Formats: sequence, structure tokens, C-alpha cells
Amino acid sequence: MGQQEKPATSLTGAVSEEISASLAPVDEELARRYPGDPGTRQPVHTIYVPGDAFAADTIRSWGDAALAALDEHAPDAGTLAAVLGLPDALADDIHTRVRAKLEREPVEDLRVDFEDGYTPASPGDEDGHAARAARLIAEAHAAGTAAPYMGIRMKCMEAAVRDRGIRTLDIFLTGLMEAGGLPEGLVLTLPKVTYPQQVTAMVRLLEQFEKARGLAPGRIGFEIQIETSQSILAADGTAAVARMIDAAEGRATGLHYGTFDYSACLGVSAAYQASDHPAADHAKAIMQVAAAGTGVRVSDGSTNVLPVGTTEKVHDAWRLHYGLTRRALARAYYQGWDMHPGHLPTRYAAVFAFYREGFEQAAARLAAYANRAGGDVMDEPATAKALSSYLLRGIDCGALDTAEVARHTGLTRADLDAFAAPRRAELTTHTR
Repeated sequence: MGQQEKPATSLTGAVSEEISASLAPVDEELARRYPGDPGTRQPVHTIYVPGDAFAADTIRSWGDAALAALDEHAPDAGTLAAVLGLPDALADDIHTRVRAKLEREPVEDLRVDFEDGYTPASPGDEDGHAARAARLIAEAHAAGTAAPYMGIRMKCMEAAVRDRGIRTLDIFLTGLMEAGGLPEGLVLTLPKVTYPQQVTAMVRLLEQFEKARGLAPGRIGFEIQIETSQSILAADGTAAVARMIDAAEGRATGLHYGTFDYSACLGVSAAYQASDHPAADHAKAIMQVAAAGTGVRVSDGSTNVLPVGTTEKVHDAWRLHYGLTRRALARAYYQGWDMHPGHLPTRYAAVFAFYREGFEQAAARLAAYANRAGGDVMDEPATAKALSSYLLRGIDCGALDTAEVARHTGLTRADLDAFAAPRRAELTTHTR
């Protein structure tokens, strides 16, 4: 076969080189600002435990209390399915998985709280509670009983509590260092942020700690809690939350929506303060767009309707919590807050149902894409990324098993990671 004739062109190579040179700063900016998802596990929830109440057995006690609630109010799969409206075909599997999760890993993310939920007997107690939190978290990691993610919520950067918050953070981080170093899964939360300058102050604070302890620059990240209207819309009309992500200089790991503080800030009556209020939807939509592509995750808030009292009241609270969690998952808010051990059964039931219900379809679509086999849906690389991310999240939380995903897709965990994060795979084309 003869050599294929080259098609004719009109532009010289110099044109392409000139354009590339002019866009080099933009290329660098895109890589810096929008590195994509970090590819690490995102917990499905966060629980907050006051600093004076946090103890060595907190995680296990939450799990035991959740199991007791499940045994009392939904002792079998049929009851749980009837309460929550679970598909009959999934009822046994979800009930079994929820019980197993509560026994094995009841809490995925725990924050020892030194802010709103913290009321020490005297102000001087906070030093001791911060030191104890560091010691107990270090001991939990050493014993293998820690939650995958643990840390503290300090006081905010407002003038009245700034020094106290800085001191508590210093005591906590220093305690961890003295106990052997900062553990993996360490998470810090900065609450009530209203101005990007407060985020910058947190960055400078962490820089100084890293220098003082000989840590690598950028080792310590933090979450930004969105609880005020000013954090969504700044006085000049810009999206303040986007500027906050930029001000974090790569240290921001998450944006957490504070349901009740934010609602109150807007004047929403207490009876209507909820994570599905239109004001909440607006705030989280802005957060989601601002965070997209930056590697910063978005977390939904919580419900303050607790599953306590009679079985009828518990079931009502469970239905509410389950519905809010499913609603959040459909909107790509893959994390939320849980305020009571009784919320854990419905948190995991909602998460597991979300991934079990869509598992076979997602696996089939991804397998068809990977094999270029076609099918009744024509998927693009961006959809393959979403399908892989969906399956990975399901595996990480325990809704799906690695082996069953491999059977249905023919793909390994490494294959899924490559589809979910093509930029980390150096944008190479996946072939099999």
C-alpha cells in the first residue's frame, strides 16, 4: 500500500506555537485552580461531638446506640423497607449491610467540636479538652479504632474568639505531633467564615505551625464552613465562596453547609430551617459551582429532627432523614452531617440504596464504554468519569463490593481510578 498523502493546510507551524505561547499562562492557571477531584475517599457523613463529651469510646458508643435503635424500631428487613420505602428486592441486602456497617465502621468522619456545640464548665477547661482530644485521637489511630477521618472544629476567626481558637488549634496539633505526628485523615474545620481574609489568616497560621514543627509546606488542610450570607454573596456582588477557595492556596479540602446558622442569617423562621429550604438550595448550588474542578468537596448540612421517643416518632424522623439524604445524593452532595446516633441507620440505608439501585445500570454502561461495545446509551468520557466515580464511592462506603463491581464491569480498582481521574492518569486513553 502506498504512502498516504498528507492533507493540505494553510497555516504555518509558527501560528500554533504563537497561540500556545499566548495561552501558556492560562494553561498554568487551569492546572493550578482546577486540578480535579483528589481521588481520595470522601466520607458519607460527619458527626460533631462536643470537646467536653468526646471520649475514647465515642465511636463505638454511637455504633452501639445506632444498633440498639435499629433492633428496637426496625429489627428486620421488612420493617425497615416499609418505613423507608425500600425496594423489596434490596430490603434484605440493605438491612444486612447497615447492620454490618454499624458493627464495623459506624462513623466515617468525626469532628471534636470546640465551637457552637461546646459548653465547658469554665473557659479554662478548653486547654485540657483540646489536649485530651489530641491524645485520644492519637491513641485511636495507634489501636486501629479511629474513624477514617477525625479532627476538630475550632472557633472562628472573628475578633471575640480568635485568640481562643488559635490556642485550641495549637494545643491540638502540638499534642498530635508529640504523640507521634499528624495522622492520615486529619481534618480541621474553620467555622463562620465571612471574608476571604479569614481564610488567608488560617493559611498563615498553618504555615507557621508547619515551620515550627518542621512539616512539609501545605501538609495541613482544612474545611471551610459556610454559615453566613456573606460567604455566598459578598458586598460587591461577587461569589465570596469562590474567592475563599482561592484564598486557601490549595489547602481547602471541603465546603460544609451550616443549615441552621445560614438559615437564621437570612431570617428563615425556625420551623422552616431545613436543608431542603430554597435558601439552602441556592447556597449549596453556588458552593457546588464554585468548588467544581478545584478538588474541594461540598457537604450538605443536617436535620435537627432527632429519631427519639416512640417507634412512631422514630419512624417519622427516619423517613425525613432518609428522604433528605437521598435528595442530597441526587444533587451530588455526597456528604452530610448526622447529629444523633439514631441518624446512622437511615444515613447508611439511604447511601446504600442509592448505590445498590443504580449499580447494575452504571456497571453495564461503563463496561460498554470500556469495551466500545455501544448499547442503548451513547456515553462520553465525562460520563465514564461520573460512572466510575459513582462505583468508587459505592465501594468506599460499603454499599458495593470490589469483587462484584469487577464481575459486572471487567475492570479493576486501578481501571476505575483511571476513568474517574483522567488528569491524574496524564490524560492517557484507556484501552483494554
